[in-house]
Amino acid sequence: MKHEKVQAIIGPQTSGEAEFLANLGDKSQVPVLSFSATSPSLSSSYTPYFVRGAVNDAAQAKPIAALLKAYGWRQAVAICEDSKFKSDLFLYLRDALEEIGSRLQYKSILPTFASEELIGQELYKLMTMQTRVFIVHMSSPLASRLFQKAQEIGMMSKDNAWIISDELAGSLSSMDPSAIASMQGVLAVKTYIPKSQRLANFITRWKHFYSAENTTKFKVPDLNVFGLRAYDMTWVLALAVQKSGTTALPFQQQSTEEEIGNFTDLSNLGISPSGPSILRAILGTTFKGLTGDIRFINGELKASTFQVINIVKEGIRVIGFWSPVSGLSPVAERTQENKKKGYTANMADLRPVTWPGETAVVPKGWVIPTNSKKLRIGVPIKRRYQEFVKVERDPATGRLQVTGFSIDVFAAVMEVLPYSLPYEFLPFADSEGNSAGSYNDMINQVVQGNYDAVVGDVTILVSRSNQVDFTPPYSSAGVSMIVPLQKEKRTKAWTFLKPLTWELWVITTCLFFFMAFVFWVLEHRINENFQGPPIEQLGTALYFSFSTLVFAQRKNAFSILFLFGKFKYFVIDTLIYFLPITV
Repeated sequence: MKHEKVQAIIGPQTSGEAEFLANLGDKSQVPVLSFSATSPSLSSSYTPYFVRGAVNDAAQAKPIAALLKAYGWRQAVAICEDSKFKSDLFLYLRDALEEIGSRLQYKSILPTFASEELIGQELYKLMTMQTRVFIVHMSSPLASRLFQKAQEIGMMSKDNAWIISDELAGSLSSMDPSAIASMQGVLAVKTYIPKSQRLANFITRWKHFYSAENTTKFKVPDLNVFGLRAYDMTWVLALAVQKSGTTALPFQQQSTEEEIGNFTDLSNLGISPSGPSILRAILGTTFKGLTGDIRFINGELKASTFQVINIVKEGIRVIGFWSPVSGLSPVAERTQENKKKGYTANMADLRPVTWPGETAVVPKGWVIPTNSKKLRIGVPIKRRYQEFVKVERDPATGRLQVTGFSIDVFAAVMEVLPYSLPYEFLPFADSEGNSAGSYNDMINQVVQGNYDAVVGDVTILVSRSNQVDFTPPYSSAGVSMIVPLQKEKRTKAWTFLKPLTWELWVITTCLFFFMAFVFWVLEHRINENFQGPPIEQLGTALYFSFSTLVFAQRKNAFSILFLFGKFKYFVIDTLIYFLPITV
């Protein structure tokens, strides 16, 4: 800028380089166009002459958060390089995770030139935590050593989930094969570049050009997104210069005589007269590039679609896509179905993943940490109602066994928690294994800090609620009655006989014969109807006894005692028949 009087600059690759040149370009009004500086800390709001020809790192925060939501991970650990340009991503990622109910539990920072020992120490520290979802954002040389060390100590096995950022995913083609081998099962969000015939022709020309310039037998390296962006930004600058009609004009110098000849002074570089017109032309340039539609909004490329990839033995496998409108989707194009669904972030929107350890089982995102402190759960010793809580020891091993309905409910709740919560049961017992007191005494152990919680059939009382917190009731106590179920008889014609028990039938029959005998004794001497052969006398007596309740007797009785007995029999017989029914 001081000697060549450049009108525009293209190519600062790192965010650190871009920041330095952006400040110089802003002082001299020279546009600085970068195709790989992705740090959110670089903004045209502070340095208007800086133009980002890449996607801002902040744009990948929502795709990463969508992955955590899809797989049900509530916590994650960030691993980044010790640079303000790397850690800026996690400021936006923290906000994106809070929107879905997740959070960053811890952020691990590694120096750019960290030793193997330091990397190992930090990974061992992460192993003591329960979270097993790791989000990595760093340069490819440091990431290569990180994943190789992680594989060495066993952190690239099942129950672990790793997600790498777009910058690192774009550098996979240039990484050492041994480093790629240690990254099996890793997920990544990567800028999506739609396939086109123009892109295929360019890659073919690139391979021919590289082979002609390099006579070695090394494999032609694949062009990553940054190489394609560099080509597109070169076209952007060329079109902008052509559109603005800029010619080589000298800078307007503002230095004093004392400062003339001081070629290390960067505070007086002069001002480019064509810089403002070139900047306006760059920001107004739109065309179809190799990487897709080129359009600048607020001094940087418009956020594009990301693809979600899975690193496997066979290479890189695309498992889905993410867009700001549709969220996660198995296809890149926005179909009619996606328009109806709107923004979604579900596991069903992605293809199956091969996770670390070559397993298809989705990691829970947490494990029981090696240095965790277990919750102390008090349980009552009961002699009755052991269906709720039963405490016993295995006579062979002496191991404590706690079972029952309350224990099953507690275990079911712990199972659905999205994080690990180790616990142990402690019986509320004395030295002899008997109950150490009442339920109030057991509740008091929580107040004193001897127990963290109590599980059992504990009744919720006001006095107890003033000391501890209770869960909502999961069972209500009450009195129930069990009765046998009998099949109803459909025939109702003989319902009137139900009150007549067999005892009543026996008594009635005995009275029938008894009254017949009384009638015969009272009447056979004076009434000729009761005289004659014995069989006729028996029939007459039985007939009189039966006809008492049916109709008036056609044969007359002459004995006063007989008439009294007949009335008495009528009254008794009536009571016998109707009394059970009224009761």
